[in-house]
Amino acid sequence: MKKSMLKDTAILFAITLISGLILGAVYQLTKEPIAEQEEKAKTEARQEVFADAASFADAGGFDPRAAQAVLDTGGFSGCSIDECAQALDEDGNALGWVITVTTHEGYSGDIQFTVGVRNDGTMNGMSILSISETAGLGMRAGEFLAPQFAGKKADSFVYTKSGASADNEIDAISSATITTSAVVDGVNAGLYYFQTELTQQEGGNGDE
Repeated sequence: MKKSMLKDTAILFAITLISGLILGAVYQLTKEPIAEQEEKAKTEARQEVFADAASFADAGGFDPRAAQAVLDTGGFSGCSIDECAQALDEDGNALGWVITVTTHEGYSGDIQFTVGVRNDGTMNGMSILSISETAGLGMRAGEFLAPQFAGKKADSFVYTKSGASADNEIDAISSATITTSAVVDGVNAGLYYFQTELTQQEGGNGDE
């Protein structure tokens, strides 16, 4: 009986050990390709909002917790800054910033997107990265809301249901006010972080 149990335990241990070694080997083999794919997706997302940039440089010393403290102070506790990078031209001159924002106030949960802000504060573009809102309503944020921000310069934006007539106004998605409000608030959070933190960094507020 004891011998049988010891044998079964040894077999189970051997199977577990071999499985662990195989999984470890698979991880090592796939780690680099996955990292490359993630980096490619990140670059493509940044180019979506800064097509004229030749390269992007991650902000040195970026701390999400410190960024959250900044947003909390500005009244944007429902949003978070995930990362930010400087958009550079071919000569390495700063064109502006790409900021990845997550708003936690969507109708169905988090909405993550990137915003491109030029050195003078002009919105260069906005692109949805992740969203799970209602089909046909909030899910239209990418096609309906994003294009409205491009080329506009404002300290902050507001949404309207009666037709945008000013540069700081964004037309709301019909029957999707919560989604609209969440996205606009997230964009404003990104702008606030740009205005209070990124313009203070070297090259972040230079002439284009």
